[in-house]
Order: sequence, then structure tokens, then C-alpha cells
Amino acid sequence: MGPLLILFILVIVVVAWAIIKYNGLVTLRNQVSNGWKQIDVQLKRRHDLIPNLVNTIKGAMQFEQETLQKVIAARGAAVNATGVADAAVKEGALSGALGRLFALAESYPDLKSNENVKQLQEELSSTENKIGFARQFYNDIATKYNIAQQVFPGNLVAGIFGFKPAELFEIKEAGDRDVPQVDLSLKK
Repeated sequence: MGPLLILFILVIVVVAWAIIKYNGLVTLRNQVSNGWKQIDVQLKRRHDLIPNLVNTIKGAMQFEQETLQKVIAARGAAVNATGVADAAVKEGALSGALGRLFALAESYPDLKSNENVKQLQEELSSTENKIGFARQFYNDIATKYNIAQQVFPGNLVAGIFGFKPAELFEIKEAGDRDVPQVDLSLKK
């Protein structure tokens, strides 16, 4: 009776461990999904603000239509992104296009003093910060989820139940890693 009882207790412990590990992985997977949804909400806000900004400055920047078109095209691509990796690439391109637009807008005195443009730029800047924080949270929880799947013995449960690693937001383009050059000299 002793060995049978020990075997029964051992089976119960292994099953309880597997259930706890499975539930932990499901919890992390749901947190990763929630993290992505938080990014998605901020990206939608960003995508909604951009047409308002473009329409507000379109008249004043008559000679910069190419820049406006690039922003619109980058926004369209970003809106249609599928998955984390695709969104990271397309949102990076959109950030670059917006940066060029803001830099050009600085050379138009009418735009610099326009309250609507200022407000939209502030809202976009605030949204960019929120996106940054949401991406950081997402990458942190996705990394935790990925580690939980890859370490022994959690990898056994993850493999049995088909858990897949989460994609991370990362810089794919080498040029995106470059530090921007800022010239604060007053030379003209």
C-alpha cells in the first residue's frame, strides 16, 4: 500500500504542477494580448490625429505637398499593419515621416503660431509618449511570457499545449538606430 500511495501522491503533485504552469502561461499570454491592445488603442488615436494635423497645415505648406503625401501614405500603411513586427516597421516609418513634417512646419511662422497646429502637435507628442510606454510594457510582458515558455520545465507544458512565443517591438531598420543630428547654431 505504501508504494501505491507514494505513486498516487507523485501523480497528484505532477498534475497540480502542470495545471499551475498551464494557468501561468495562459495568464501571461492574456497579459501580452492586453499589452498589444493598449498599443493598438494609442496607435488608433495617433492615426486619427494625423489627418487633422495634415488638413490643418495643408494650406500653409503649399510647397511641401510631397512631405504631406508621405505622411498620409505612411499613415495608411500603418493603419493596415498586421501583427506586431509589421506594425513596428510601419509605425517606425510613420514616426519618421511625422518627424520630417514637424521639422518642416518649424520653418513656417504661420504654423508655429497657429493654436490648432500647436494643440495637435502636443496631442501627437503626448500620444507618442503613451505609445512608447505601452510598447515598453508590451515588450516586458512578452519577454516574461517567452521566458516562461522556454525555461525548463515550463517548456514541456508550453510544447504540449502549443504555446507560441510573442513577437517583440524592435527596430528593424539600421537607420532607425542612428542618433539624430541636431544643429543649434544660429547660422543662416
